[in-house]
Amino acid sequence: MTAMELWYSTTSPFARKVRVAAEELGLSSRIRLHDTNPWKDDGLRAVNPLSKVPTLVAADGTVFYESGVICDYLDSLGPQRLLFPADGAARWGALVLQGLCDGALTAAGRLYADEQKPENARNHEMMTRFVKAVDATLDELEKRELAFVEPTIGDISVGVLCGYLDFRWPQRDWRVGRPHLAGWFDVFDMGVSMQKTRHRPMRA
Repeated sequence: MTAMELWYSTTSPFARKVRVAAEELGLSSRIRLHDTNPWKDDGLRAVNPLSKVPTLVAADGTVFYESGVICDYLDSLGPQRLLFPADGAARWGALVLQGLCDGALTAAGRLYADEQKPENARNHEMMTRFVKAVDATLDELEKRELAFVEPTIGDISVGVLCGYLDFRWPQRDWRVGRPHLAGWFDVFDMGVSMQKTRHRPMRA
């Protein structure tokens, strides 16, 4: 069987979301991983004009961009949908939750990038906006009922968001004032899919 190929980086939460989804679906053994630095890898741009991770090349050569699209495709490979409910309130709930977390991850990534700049080069107004977006998302997630087993793409996205915050800002405790979300994540984070996809600094 021809393997799929996934370009990813160990710092990307969106790439991690795809890898967690693949583990949950039992597809990881069918995916050949390419650990890459998307800023330097001309080979990645030859596959994806945006030179972004994650990028998936299917067994038939079809190329998929963007984490939500890739996860949806992987979910379509099984006999039934597991991560993306087929219809109704469950489907829209999972997609909305994914969208909320993806937006917070984008804000967190932008915030981290700004923090790496010299003080006089930072956009403090935008940084404040990013912080508010992440905090408000976490407050909203505190109210949600989340799954420990048989997670949807929404639950996976929540786990990836929490894990990314721990990775980038271990000194900042997002758990304070959010006991429900913190308790859920402590359990979810012990799952095999999360354990096997831990963030690591990007290779040179």
